[in-house]
Amino acid sequence: MDLTSTIAAIPLFEGLPRPQAEDLTMIVLEQVLRKGQIVFSEGDEGIGFYVVLAGRVKVFKLSMDGKEQILHILGPGEPFGEVPVFSGQKFPASAATMEESRLLFFPRDGFVALIRRTPELALNMLAILSRRLRRFASLIEDLSLKEVPARLSAYLLYLNNANRGSRDLTLDISKAQLASLLGTIPETLSRILTKMSKQGLIQTEGPRIRILDLVALEDLAEAGGGL
Repeated sequence: MDLTSTIAAIPLFEGLPRPQAEDLTMIVLEQVLRKGQIVFSEGDEGIGFYVVLAGRVKVFKLSMDGKEQILHILGPGEPFGEVPVFSGQKFPASAATMEESRLLFFPRDGFVALIRRTPELALNMLAILSRRLRRFASLIEDLSLKEVPARLSAYLLYLNNANRGSRDLTLDISKAQLASLLGTIPETLSRILTKMSKQGLIQTEGPRIRILDLVALEDLAEAGGGL
């Protein structure tokens, strides 16, 4: 698939006519980064945004004591670092690859010029940002109001929904990364997984998790409490 067709297939640019996708091809830069490589750091100038073509990227913040809080984990087709494109400000968080990744970089100046000529680009981007804002609001609510078992339940329900209702799930991130995403530590996460297994909510085997009691998980996520 040529680069123009690749760009046209990205959800952010879905529905754009071929000539406009070709305009994007003229400004984009392709990057291949190794696992663990920093894409940008919090406070860097927001000179453009990225789209993941292959691999995975985490967006995170570091506390004063160096503790990492993962905000988003992004896979193929998903953009990140978009806010500075509109605000002209610095990146509010850091991003790094979780595995070898292929990224597309869209420079801010060139992209803004295209938006002025093609308002559909802005509408697509606003839709993506709106969905991410809802996810981010849910994350903030979970971290501030819910205990860790409820956060884990909500995450498993998210995976269940993303896999079209399948109760057989496979974690594609490490337990340490999942703990960071849930705002806890790996030891606490392991204890909660063990408790959930003993109570018959789930069955675990390495990275594979089978949901045994979907209703109980939904109740736990909704209540926001512990086990």
